[in-house]
Amino acid sequence: MILCNIGGFSVRLREEHDFSWFNEHFTHPFCIFDQQDSGNLSFGCIDIQSSQRVFVKYAGACPEHFDGDSQEAISRLRRAVKVYTDLQPHEHLLPIINSFSTPHGFTAVYPWFENSECLHPHWSYPPPAKYTDARSPYYRFRQLPLKQRLAALDVIFTLLEDVDRRGYVSIDFYDGSILYNFQTNVLKICDIDFFQQMPCQPHQPPWGSPRYLAPEENQPDAVLDHRTNIFRMGACAFGLLGGELDRSFSCWDANEDLYKIALKAVASNPLERHQHVTEFLSEWRTAVSALDNNS
Repeated sequence: MILCNIGGFSVRLREEHDFSWFNEHFTHPFCIFDQQDSGNLSFGCIDIQSSQRVFVKYAGACPEHFDGDSQEAISRLRRAVKVYTDLQPHEHLLPIINSFSTPHGFTAVYPWFENSECLHPHWSYPPPAKYTDARSPYYRFRQLPLKQRLAALDVIFTLLEDVDRRGYVSIDFYDGSILYNFQTNVLKICDIDFFQQMPCQPHQPPWGSPRYLAPEENQPDAVLDHRTNIFRMGACAFGLLGGELDRSFSCWDANEDLYKIALKAVASNPLERHQHVTEFLSEWRTAVSALDNNS
């Protein structure tokens, strides 16, 4: 294992890597994310040209927790640029603002979402701390009033509806893609790199968290389409209002009407789910409106 210094941060790599490109474009790194299994290293730093705080994602090195092919990681990040190009601008999505090749890798640059926290910070609050530690962003989010969590869910649903309308499947979407600012109650979506145009077949093993994966994503010959997106929306509802994989009503924070809609969305058989995202959203928003009127 190699210990590499990047702007004062020590990063453990499987092999030597040239980061001289970093100082040509960025300065003053203030945080680093080096525990992902995707092969990417990410930094919070200052963009020299704009003097703005940015989030930089880099593929090409071999971080300690990555046991794959760095060239495949580079190819995936390159492909992600097209995904973002197709899906941005969107008010709830953190966009790619720049991308470029380096001598041994590829870099994508995003705006820094100030004062935001990831709802699945596995490097800081690995389970069970994620669910029990009062400092955990997920724990704190679950303590918010139901109305605020429903509003946050609607932001997620709005983006996923647009993703579906543009012909993409939300591969690898989970609470690690959700950033929340507790000061302003603003939610943004990040890390949509693995979204794919539909119809598509699942990668094996599938990308994503088991807590959010549709059953068909574990079937190599399955076709992923609109109903996979519907499942993902239902899984988001159980992730932010319920017991995640425990989909019993006793773990559900909202009313029975919303519970039944979410439960239908995560039916194991895709044919038993809602026919389309718009059908799911129409039922969901009607039930939310009724809840608001009765409160």
